[in-house]
Amino acid sequence: MARGQLRIYLGAAPGVGKTYTMLEEAHRRAGRGTDIVVGFVETHGRKHTQAMLADLEVLPRTTVSYRGAEFTEMDLDALLARGPAVAVVDELAHTNVPGGRNAKRWQDVQELLAAGITVLTTVNVQHLESLNDVVAQITGVEQRETVPDAVVRAAEQVELVDMTPEALRRRMAHGNIYRPENIDAALGNYFRTGNLTALRELALLWLADKVDDQLDAYRADHHIDTTWETRERVVVALTGGPEGDTLIRRAARTAARTKGADLIAVHVSRNDGLAGANPAALARQRVLIESLGGTYHQVIGGDIPAALLDFARGANATQIVLGASSRGRLAQLFSAGVGVTTTARSGSIDVHLVNHERVRRGRVTRRLPAALSRRRRITGFLTVLVGFPALTWLLHVAPHMSLTNDILLFLAAIVGVALIGGLWPALLAAVGGSLLLNWFFTPPTGRFTIAEGTNLLALIIFVVVAIAVSWVVDTAARTTRQAAQAGADAQTLATVAGSVLRGARPLTALLERLHETFHLDSVTLLERDNPGWTVVASVGGEPCTAPGDADAEVTADDRFTLVLRGRELQASDRRIVEAFAAQAALAVRQERLAAEAAAAKPLAEADRMRTALLAAVSHDLRTPLASAKAAVAGLAAADVHLDDDDRAELLATADESLDKLDRLVANLLDMSRLQAGALGVHAIDVGAEEVVPRALDDLGVSVPLHLSPDLPAVHADPGLLERILVNLVANALRHSPPDRPPIVTASALHDTIEIRVIDHGPGIPEDRWDDVFLPFQRLGDRDNHTGIGLGLALSRGLTEAMGGTLTPEETPGGGLTMILTLPAGAHTPEVPE
Repeated sequence: MARGQLRIYLGAAPGVGKTYTMLEEAHRRAGRGTDIVVGFVETHGRKHTQAMLADLEVLPRTTVSYRGAEFTEMDLDALLARGPAVAVVDELAHTNVPGGRNAKRWQDVQELLAAGITVLTTVNVQHLESLNDVVAQITGVEQRETVPDAVVRAAEQVELVDMTPEALRRRMAHGNIYRPENIDAALGNYFRTGNLTALRELALLWLADKVDDQLDAYRADHHIDTTWETRERVVVALTGGPEGDTLIRRAARTAARTKGADLIAVHVSRNDGLAGANPAALARQRVLIESLGGTYHQVIGGDIPAALLDFARGANATQIVLGASSRGRLAQLFSAGVGVTTTARSGSIDVHLVNHERVRRGRVTRRLPAALSRRRRITGFLTVLVGFPALTWLLHVAPHMSLTNDILLFLAAIVGVALIGGLWPALLAAVGGSLLLNWFFTPPTGRFTIAEGTNLLALIIFVVVAIAVSWVVDTAARTTRQAAQAGADAQTLATVAGSVLRGARPLTALLERLHETFHLDSVTLLERDNPGWTVVASVGGEPCTAPGDADAEVTADDRFTLVLRGRELQASDRRIVEAFAAQAALAVRQERLAAEAAAAKPLAEADRMRTALLAAVSHDLRTPLASAKAAVAGLAAADVHLDDDDRAELLATADESLDKLDRLVANLLDMSRLQAGALGVHAIDVGAEEVVPRALDDLGVSVPLHLSPDLPAVHADPGLLERILVNLVANALRHSPPDRPPIVTASALHDTIEIRVIDHGPGIPEDRWDDVFLPFQRLGDRDNHTGIGLGLALSRGLTEAMGGTLTPEETPGGGLTMILTLPAGAHTPEVPE
């Protein structure tokens, strides 16, 4: 059976018309004779959306019971049994009521697709997993229902349902999205123009990435290697040289000329692993490219132009920025160079060769390091000066051998010299050996002449073989030494990178590693502070306060310098120390960013609290105020004649509204005092049998109360304890069924008193227990417009201020139990007779 296709209508915010557009498509398909069924559509009371369901087959929903309450969900089994060609399933990110086969609706959709059913569905950008935290930062509202990006990206079609922020706000103001009592709060918070603009841009950018993925897949499937200039992508090639900063800034200016262009940096490493670029320079250039909004990549290839062009074509690049060659004219006669070769092979990709200071200076030839130590080279020369005369004497006094044997013995001696001392002693041995063979063993002897042509050929072959063997042995020794050095450098650099990634103090770990690796007296990181220097961090002995006080200094960037005391740096060690310096600068910035983030976190939390407070208060304070004002206005109206019952009802309404307003304001003030640390707590020993009944009287309700006999006093502030109990019991009443009121119990446990408020309502899943104590949360309310969600948050804060705890627990048989634990008093109170 062929898998069904998924079509998703993506919106930037609620109310843009996703469901309406989806139902329009359903009508079009039904008009063409397609077998289509509406599995689930949530109209949210919008009459225009409700009207679109006419003439469509709507599958009845199934009822699910959970914790004593009933909910309706899509009937997945019935939809699979019906087996339509197309199913309409709204709200892809919806979380199903526990008890069903799947936890999320997108999982239901996957089953439908696997059954060969095409699905039309909707999702908002704030529900995409990758953007969930970004949306929460923008709007101050965290979306708990998310759908994996991979599910949406796998859709055959994703259509953006777009609307300008101004038009969406007009729709909201006209009452086409939310109920009238919610409009003001929505317009002042989530639906602010700035929020909607940012969400719209997120949706457009996400969809653009989806389109890029589809384009890349199409080009790969059809083996299209040429560049399609759908978007400017500028690739800058870095060698790790000092010209890299110039190239990056030039490429950034090129990309900035086209809005939405991508900036990509790439470094091609040779696949021999030996000729590497300066790691410190590459690290600095990576920071620069990322600060300019670009990305950094590294690829490996033996043919640098080919590797660079393969990467550029894979990224669908439109332009490549290269540094002009710094090679001399003579070198360019033998090799065109990377820039010229890349330009010749680039095809439709534009190549920019950028001039820089290094061009005028020419290429600085790097001196190859010696393959062997100085001692071994001296030993090789001594072996030639002493060993070859000795070998000549032995062959002269020994029984006569042929010239061929003499040549082979000298050749073996030359190989031995090459193994001991390297190239130059071996070359001396080759020249000296040929002369000795000519003088002593090649007829006519005693003269530097050769009588026979075969002997001349033998000597020529001897010299050539001796030089070749010497060169090969020396090259192998040099390569072995370079490979060992590269391996040690790689291990050290891996340790450096790991020091940054691990631990709470990466900078100190880096400096300590450098101190141990090179056996230094002290290592200090200095920061330029015009006109002097500031010590950022130091390990070892007395720190250096200026670069001039150190034995060696390595510049990390224009701000930071690493200074060393204890030894001079060799040229081979400097590259590794430069990598340490670059990583140290990164570690400083990392620590400072972490500190800034920690400092900004309380401000962000305060801003989130402010936003949530405004969102809640804008409705919940206005409602009792409006009720009280309406009641007073009715009482004061001269043209309205009220009887005693009407007057009493209006007075009761005003009194009830003002009481509610008083409780809301008291909670807000207490929460602000609690967060500011200004709440006064005066704990005394008080009996629970005194405080609990007063709390129930304040609420004007009667609930079952069970207090253990001989209950010790509780050490608490009576006023605060009463406030806590009022909030807990009010919350329990709001969630309890009418026929099963909450129960309050109190008992002693060791040296504490436990007061339990038990309800038998729908309860809350255990994984969301902590959420109920967040300010401005109204989890599980059947009426989500009652209260501002401060009761439990304030109750826990007041409890902890008195040295107690407030924890939730599942009620046996369903519901939620709030356990208030406070210290027991020093004595048992006397119960008044």
